[in-house]
Amino acid sequence: MANRLPFIAVLVAIVLFLAYSSIFVVNARQQAIVLRFGEIVDVKTEPGIYFKLPFSMFEADNVQMIEKRVMRFDLDNIRVQVSGGKFYEVDAFIAYRVSDPRVFRSAVSGSIELGEQRLKTRLDAALRRVYGLRGFEAALSEERADMMREVRDQLRPDAASLGLEIDDVRIRRTDLTAEVSQQTYDRMKAERLAEAERLRARGNEAAQRIRARADREVIEIVAEAQKEAEILRGEGDAQRSATYANAYNRDPGFFEFYRSMSAYGTALDNTGTTMLLSPNSEFLRFFRDSQGTAAAGSAPSAAAPAPAQPATGQ
Repeated sequence: MANRLPFIAVLVAIVLFLAYSSIFVVNARQQAIVLRFGEIVDVKTEPGIYFKLPFSMFEADNVQMIEKRVMRFDLDNIRVQVSGGKFYEVDAFIAYRVSDPRVFRSAVSGSIELGEQRLKTRLDAALRRVYGLRGFEAALSEERADMMREVRDQLRPDAASLGLEIDDVRIRRTDLTAEVSQQTYDRMKAERLAEAERLRARGNEAAQRIRARADREVIEIVAEAQKEAEILRGEGDAQRSATYANAYNRDPGFFEFYRSMSAYGTALDNTGTTMLLSPNSEFLRFFRDSQGTAAAGSAPSAAAPAPAQPATGQ
């Protein structure tokens, strides 16, 4: 019995090894491709415990695990040209999954990295085609959703040839390149300056209209004021004349005396003017008589010596 223990232990180890080599587990996030001597013999897409032939080191049966989940592949800084001829930079990503493990194994040997490299080339070409038919503003408008669906539909046939299914394509960023950004900035700056000049010109025009209207109103107001002033001045002169006439009619002698006194004050004021007048002058008659009548009835006698004439009168 003791001699059989090593044999039994070796036999158990061989059985355990064969059992371990024949069992594989597929979880819910994976799907398995069973290869026998390099050929696909089965595909397991449901989670569970499965069996295969042992001795995978001799290429009897090998199992390649493939992701079953939806995966994301990002593509950044794609340089595309729009219909206007300018270049822009686009960031996009693809949501995809392995839909046909057999085709995926045959096309890219079941390599996710190699499959994404193929998708990158096709996505780049699809984005260039879609953007080349539109302007830059389309990616910033409601047309953006249509552009993403169009890129997705163009990618699906190529992805199906790789055993992949495209669930969605999203454009994360559409931006100007450095040279286009500077050109756009210069253009916007020129437009803003032109708009400022237009606003300034309209402001100057409005200011000139307001200024002309104000000047016209000033002239009209001044003219109206001068008109009213002349009317009031005329009314005042008329009232003054009426007052003088009334005073004259009430006492002609006093009025004549008052007018003569005013004339004396005006004529004999210290103006530096020299006058030669006869003492018998009508202008000086109130100097001889308070009634101003002495010179009115008689002239100076011829026999009487004529009074000397003043040299100056002030």
